[in-house]
Amino acid sequence: MMFENRTYPAYEDEKEFIDLKTIIKKKLGFNCDGYKQAHLKRRLAVRLRANNSQSYKDYAMTLLNNDNEPEKLKEALTVNVTELFRNPETFEAFYNVGLPELFKTKGDNVTIKVWSAGCSNGEEPYSIAIMMLEFLGYRANKYNISILGTDIDDDSLRNAECGVYKPKQLEKISKERLDRFFIKQGDEYAVADDVRNIVNFKHHDIISGPRMYGFDIIFCRNVTIYFDKNLQEELYMKFYESLNEGGYFLMGKTETLIGKTGVLFKPVDIKERIYRKVK
Repeated sequence: MMFENRTYPAYEDEKEFIDLKTIIKKKLGFNCDGYKQAHLKRRLAVRLRANNSQSYKDYAMTLLNNDNEPEKLKEALTVNVTELFRNPETFEAFYNVGLPELFKTKGDNVTIKVWSAGCSNGEEPYSIAIMMLEFLGYRANKYNISILGTDIDDDSLRNAECGVYKPKQLEKISKERLDRFFIKQGDEYAVADDVRNIVNFKHHDIISGPRMYGFDIIFCRNVTIYFDKNLQEELYMKFYESLNEGGYFLMGKTETLIGKTGVLFKPVDIKERIYRKVK
């Protein structure tokens, strides 16, 4: 039997697309305007296909009338890669180059603030916490370490607060780290209290949410790749302003500083996309 190779939508109407984006913003609180439109359309096509919607207008009606569809669309739009110590070489480089300099310049200031923007299910902020505790060792109690993980997906944040992970998500974790920083619970592993106690989570939209300031380190990796260049530059400027003088910014390996942010940040390790705020 031959099956028809359909595309979704069957035809594209720009006005219907704009109207659908408006509905998505109102229904989900998800601002699509800054996203690369090709990426957004690919994500939408997944849900159009699932609902056999032939047009954006058709799918808009489904989104408005089907109580389960908004959550399914949010999952499609906020695809999360879940793994602790993703790109372990980046953490190793920052451990060896960034952290020694940061703590050296801190002097008597014992407060360390870290922001993991787009934290998904908490893997990155917990990885940062483990890295910090390993670096400080017995000195950890001398510092007031605060790591904030933010995301727009409330389900992901609830998972992050639970701090329980499957073995697949811990493949980059050595046995030594697993024994030291996790507690086995059946077939899963829960983050130990000394890690959990320095990590907090909250809902925050990096595009339209309130500005945040006073951070020594900001991780925002593999988030801005979905945004157009104007929005990328705007976000990098926000991160620059959110950092303390001499603070560090870490981005994804496929991401690049744009516009004037290219001179506002000093490269520390270009390969690992580690930068430092300069005056």
